[in-house]
Amino acid sequence: MYKSIVVAVALFNKGATSRGLIEKANKLIDSDGTITLVHVLDEVPAYLSAAVSREQLLAHRAALREQLDSLASAAKAKTVDIDVRGGRPSDNILACAKDCNADLIMVASHKPDMSDYFIGSTASRVVRHSPISVLVAR
Repeated sequence: MYKSIVVAVALFNKGATSRGLIEKANKLIDSDGTITLVHVLDEVPAYLSAAVSREQLLAHRAALREQLDSLASAAKAKTVDIDVRGGRPSDNILACAKDCNADLIMVASHKPDMSDYFIGSTASRVVRHSPISVLVAR
């Protein structure tokens, strides 16, 4: 069993993949443990952010928060935290795990294609650079 689990959540496919990770985390967490859901937003280039109105940005953040709250309600830990970060996903997932003193990171992965061999997926970067255990789900 684990005291602190970081679950990297992505909101594509209506969060179905993330819900599966949370179900697995529920089985692995101690009764007094913490599950932290981390979602990393891609950085928006300045030339694009200038075209987005403040209202659109606020509406997007509200919708994002609603989806994350819905996912968090499925977590069955004593403490459930939500951490939203911006930047490179693998770096931020690892930073979140360090900040939370996590003993497990859970991340979903897709079937690798040719581009992953040259660039590498988020999951493979997390696995390569994590000092703690990583559970990769497909």
